[in-house]
Amino acid sequence: MVKPSLRVVFFGTPAFAVPTLERLLASSHRVVGVVTQPDRPRGRGHQITVGPVKAVAVSAGLPVLQPDRLARDQFEAPLTRLGADIGVVAAYGKLLPDWLLATPPRGLVNVHASLLPRYRGASPIHRAIMNGDLETGVTIMRVAKAMDAGAILDQVRVAIGGDDTTEVMSQRLAVEGAALLVKTLDRMAIGPVTETPQIEAQATHAPRLTKTDGLIDWSRPAAAIHNQVRGLCPWPHAYSFVAGTRYIIHRSKLTDQPTLLPAGTVAQASAADGLMVACGDGRALELVDVQLEGKRLLPARDLLAGGSLAAGARFENA
Repeated sequence: MVKPSLRVVFFGTPAFAVPTLERLLASSHRVVGVVTQPDRPRGRGHQITVGPVKAVAVSAGLPVLQPDRLARDQFEAPLTRLGADIGVVAAYGKLLPDWLLATPPRGLVNVHASLLPRYRGASPIHRAIMNGDLETGVTIMRVAKAMDAGAILDQVRVAIGGDDTTEVMSQRLAVEGAALLVKTLDRMAIGPVTETPQIEAQATHAPRLTKTDGLIDWSRPAAAIHNQVRGLCPWPHAYSFVAGTRYIIHRSKLTDQPTLLPAGTVAQASAADGLMVACGDGRALELVDVQLEGKRLLPARDLLAGGSLAAGARFENA
């Protein structure tokens, strides 16, 4: 018996979207084309680089569309020619206009990395970790005009470990979301799927991050600063200043070490004992991996071996 399938046009750009595209390619559904953002300069050399989703699409021999703008007079015809039944969106990076939402006969569904209606917006994984949440998840939802406000088709819950970073959780959620998306399409190919409206009163938002989100306020509790460090890894990273030099904190570790020193004071700084900084709740936070601006990333103990910091130094806002 032939398994029912759908013709899918896939919208995605970064690495988070790759497992979903790969899972679709391995499924009974047919990917008829990929829409991804235009190639852009990346890295220190600012060389034009192919994005992760495009690389997979090209390798698979799929038609690739990279519109600068989703203008109807320019993009509707090539999109319609793909003949898709449904659109799948995974971190595409642009809002989709109303005309596009109505183009595939079965509409569009989105792979969103949170348990909606919690954390609508551009940085749901970062914000969940920064807020100290113990779990997050993935939602498969209808794409609607309002951002991340469409009806819920399915969800999966995923635990967040106490030292998990956004980088680690992004990889985990990408895999979980890919599997859930294909299961949802399998059900949709057979018949109607229950679509549960979101409860607007429970909605929270995850606005786009900026570099200023990384500035550490040492008057906060150690756990909150630790959550900030891991939530902002791999970008934009938490940071602070000592005597005008910016220290970028890639990894930290909670300790039970109490301290009576003012918040932001280096309580301990040696290659043998590590780098400890006093926080606002009277606890010291260990800084594990640290990078001086313009220098390479080092374990804090190696950094301290160079004598760059001493106990009693103060981390400040500038």
